[in-house]
Amino acid sequence: MSNTSLLKSSIGRKFAMALSALFLMIFLLQHLVINLSAIFSPDTFNELSHFMGTNPMVQFVAQPILIFAVVFHFVMGFVLEMKNRDARPVKYAKNNGAANSTWMSRNMILSGSVILAFLALHFIDFWIPEINTKYIAGDMSGLNAEGGFRYYEELVHKFHDPIRVAAYCIAFILLALHLLHGFSSAFQSMGQKNKYITALSKFGVVYSIAVPLGFVIIALVLHLAH
Repeated sequence: MSNTSLLKSSIGRKFAMALSALFLMIFLLQHLVINLSAIFSPDTFNELSHFMGTNPMVQFVAQPILIFAVVFHFVMGFVLEMKNRDARPVKYAKNNGAANSTWMSRNMILSGSVILAFLALHFIDFWIPEINTKYIAGDMSGLNAEGGFRYYEELVHKFHDPIRVAAYCIAFILLALHLLHGFSSAFQSMGQKNKYITALSKFGVVYSIAVPLGFVIIALVLHLAH
């Protein structure tokens, strides 16, 4: 079966969706670990941020793959949701969807759109200014006017605004719900439960709650501490 045919099949689309989700989960976890260092050691956060921002493998290999994975995941999610809706013989409006499914399962496009909007805000806050500084202004040093790394002070500055902090927190709460439903759907598609699927299911719940909660804690701590 060709790659085009595979992506046109239901199983192929779900498999591609799962692969992109796995990549994004690994990125989220790595991103969380680096950001957590901002709470405990600003110097470590600065060093890690500078390494990630200047390493060629990260900048020219991992970063383009990440952007592609984000776009692909949301496009494929939209396609799958439309296919699922078209395949339902009875629409939710006629079948009391609230009684037969969770709010998240009926609104994955809505939650995904909010998360995508949050990613756009995140790009505007951090990625675009960083790209402008490094590749347009030509400053790869990562230093501020005082000669120290600027990453921590820029992070704190962004989380000074309570409205922006609230937007981040709401987005991560929706991300937690999005992940919980995504894991649940994936495990249902695996069929009969066994000890491995049960263990993966428990991991999925822990990951879906712990990772977004970690980002919420970072935003609140940096806002309240400064």
